[in-house]
Amino acid sequence: MTTPAVHRRRWVILGVLMLSLLIVVLDNSILNVAVKTISTPAPTGLGATQGELEWAINSYTLVFAGLLFSAGLLGDRLGRKRVLLGGLVVFGIGSALAASSGSPAELIAFRAVMGLGAAFVMPATLAVLMNVFEREEQPKAIGIWAGGVGLAIAIGPITGGVLLDHFWWGSVFLINVPIVVLAVGLMLWLVPDSRDPNPGRIDPVGVVLSVVGLVLLVYGIIKGGQLADFTDATVLATIGAGLAVLVAFVVFEKRSSHPSIDVTYFRNKVFSAAIAAIALVFFALMGVTFFSVFYTQSVRGYSPLQTGLLMLPLAVAQMVFAPRARLVVDRFGYKATTTAGLLVIAATLAAFATLEADTPIWILEVIFFLMGTGMAHIMTPVSVVIMQALPREKAGSASALSNTFRQVGGALGIAVLGSVLSTAYRGGIEDSLAVLPAGLRHTAGESIEATLGVAAKFGPRGEALVGPAHDAFLHAMHVTALWGAGVAIAGAVVVALFLPGRPTVPQKEQGEQELVTAE
Repeated sequence: MTTPAVHRRRWVILGVLMLSLLIVVLDNSILNVAVKTISTPAPTGLGATQGELEWAINSYTLVFAGLLFSAGLLGDRLGRKRVLLGGLVVFGIGSALAASSGSPAELIAFRAVMGLGAAFVMPATLAVLMNVFEREEQPKAIGIWAGGVGLAIAIGPITGGVLLDHFWWGSVFLINVPIVVLAVGLMLWLVPDSRDPNPGRIDPVGVVLSVVGLVLLVYGIIKGGQLADFTDATVLATIGAGLAVLVAFVVFEKRSSHPSIDVTYFRNKVFSAAIAAIALVFFALMGVTFFSVFYTQSVRGYSPLQTGLLMLPLAVAQMVFAPRARLVVDRFGYKATTTAGLLVIAATLAAFATLEADTPIWILEVIFFLMGTGMAHIMTPVSVVIMQALPREKAGSASALSNTFRQVGGALGIAVLGSVLSTAYRGGIEDSLAVLPAGLRHTAGESIEATLGVAAKFGPRGEALVGPAHDAFLHAMHVTALWGAGVAIAGAVVVALFLPGRPTVPQKEQGEQELVTAE
């Protein structure tokens, strides 16, 4: 296909790419609403503990993050369209298997298969986008692409709520299969292929080191939260081993002739700050999204569908503001826009620390809307900075780096903030669990769902635990939200120091050194 033909159909191609992106984002946003149902004992759910729920999310995320860069390189080498199609098929198979899981362990394993497929979808969508749009149109196209993320965040919880109201929990995964079939058909018909004329070599040692290091680190953090003891020898040894492997990964990448991650990119402060902003904002947001579902369903008593509808303002704000964020950047610059966005995120996270069991629900709606607004004014400008930092033929690498750090930030956010939540909750409920048999106390103290599940089996004696469980969870949520706010403030400091001001007038590509610069 000739380049002019590609450009004539570029907006239709963007729509097809957004459909592919939709299922990857949709899956996580659906799962956020389903976690409470999955934690319910069989036959309603799988009886997953909070640690198992964190692993159901993170097994997907860690495989996704660990393979993104290699997937981007494979797309550069084999062709983005071919890799995108393969990723969609694997994702569809993983979704069907996850829907039929008979235990939390099976769900964790099949979620990892889904992460494998998603790793090949995400970087390819942005890489194709960067190849079918001229540089002048890329910010607008990326803005619309980012708005598609907001659309998926909106559709996910509502779709998940409708499915959980009418079908079994596995339906939230099975819904992916028909979307995959539609996306593959449109992809074969419309999307052109592209590749890097000088692709990099795959780095299997780097991939293994990065995945092993991240899994050990996250496992140690989650285990510390389950035990409510980060001084435990096993916890310390696992976290230490994870950090040691990640250090070995960085050293290996520096010396490798074909690294998974070219660390020379990070010598540029603008590029590094943009990547850090993505990692930090997803660290804070993924952790908060994880606990907000338990607040709305376990404490406030809303159904999964009602919870999905409650999250609608967050998604609406993203859909409205993400495509328009480039106009704010044109007027105020990258630094002011993203710093303000991160401060808004920090303020909304801090606002979660004020929520109680009887807080008017419209306050939560305002918080979600402002959170979506802040996120829209971070993701769009930061994505533009990252994607324009490298020449067009390296688009797969730039996209993979961006998404790798987003996923790693999100995984660590769920692990760290989930562990803060677990530790604070156990500390708040421990004294009240004295009414239970000694053998049940540790299990009942893992999460609010565990406490309420055990309480339901003990009649009047168990009912006495409901109030203390709600109080302990609210305290734990407040502590966790303030941690998240602190992380967002750290992100605001980074971008305020290192991101540029207003963008320069768009120019034609000038090779690998062309970066968005301050006036």
